[in-house]
Amino acid sequence: MYLSTIDEPKSANWKGLSGNVFALGTVSLITDVSSEMVAAVLPLYLVIGLQLSPAAYGLIDGVYTGATTLLRLAGGYLADRTNKRKAVAGFGYGISAVAKLGLLAAGNSLTALGFVITADRAGKGLRTAPRDALITLSTPSGDLGRAFGVHRAMDGIGAFAGPLVAMAVLAASAQSFDAVFVTSACIAAFGVLVLVLYVRDRPEPLARKEPLKLALLKDPAVRRIVLAASLLGLVTIGDGFVYLLLQKREGLAFGWFPLLAVGTSLVYLLLAAPLGALADRVGRLKVMLTGYGSLTVVYLLLHGPLGGWPLLVLVVLLYGVFYACTDGVLMALAGPVLPERLRTTGIALIQSGQALAYLGSSVLFGLAWQFWSPEAATRIAAVAVVCALIATAALLGRRS
Repeated sequence: MYLSTIDEPKSANWKGLSGNVFALGTVSLITDVSSEMVAAVLPLYLVIGLQLSPAAYGLIDGVYTGATTLLRLAGGYLADRTNKRKAVAGFGYGISAVAKLGLLAAGNSLTALGFVITADRAGKGLRTAPRDALITLSTPSGDLGRAFGVHRAMDGIGAFAGPLVAMAVLAASAQSFDAVFVTSACIAAFGVLVLVLYVRDRPEPLARKEPLKLALLKDPAVRRIVLAASLLGLVTIGDGFVYLLLQKREGLAFGWFPLLAVGTSLVYLLLAAPLGALADRVGRLKVMLTGYGSLTVVYLLLHGPLGGWPLLVLVVLLYGVFYACTDGVLMALAGPVLPERLRTTGIALIQSGQALAYLGSSVLFGLAWQFWSPEAATRIAAVAVVCALIATAALLGRRS
């Protein structure tokens, strides 16, 4: 019902949000079903199935998120220079859909797996900044927290459904990973079709041609947000590490493993929109810092005194709160600072700094786990988050 209002710049679907926000949310929902089908089983497959060490898994996990930094920048730059954000985003979605089929040919080869994973994340790198820029250009600045909250909630529905679909496909195909990969690729292709049919571009005039670095990197506010995002990325370990530590500590059966991601996604999709709206009212920085405070508690709980189902429920709850408080709120915080003409490039710059830092975080955490202990690694991570919170509050507090 939301897609029929796409051409209205400010429809009354939900407190003034445009139909474009809901269309982009639908694309993300479908795509996340596809992505999370693979992501939910990948850590267990690599560490248990292929017997990767924590350090090797940390490298692959870092590549999964952080190795597409240059493509994020290229996608943002290309979208702004051509004024075709939808086309660039669609190309990224298409690459990810094709990459799902590449998993069929990778087999047990770590080199091939690394190549396919990089291609999948390259698609994500190309599409994320143009998509978020379309949201900001389709929404009044005072409603950005709400818009990103709605989009991330719809994205969260896909993340919630993806592991469940993967479990159903595995059950119906006698535990065939190939069946999961094929189904995932078909769903991703459907997401591309929805983008082509229903999302509308929001072109801006291209009258001025100043160098991008002069328009963005000389702005102190932009530099502060990029630095803060990078610091926060450096202290965030991957979901796979958190779930693997829970599985190892509580001895979860393999069949229950994907449900950890399902629980986190359920909390995220329930809270993303309300917390996005709350961020517009009480301050986006406050909500974002609260989310990273929840992440600190998650790291401490992984090797704390609490155990059993209470531990699993509390970690999943707080982890979902962390994502709901931070994922879209950071982009809403950055949106008003970035000029419309360079909005996509600015978002790509912020996301690239965070992604590159995340690559370092995954590698360092994997090394700390392997050469020290998982207990030491998670406690160091908790201390690092607290330090990053203090630095972020100092960097962004004045503007907020």
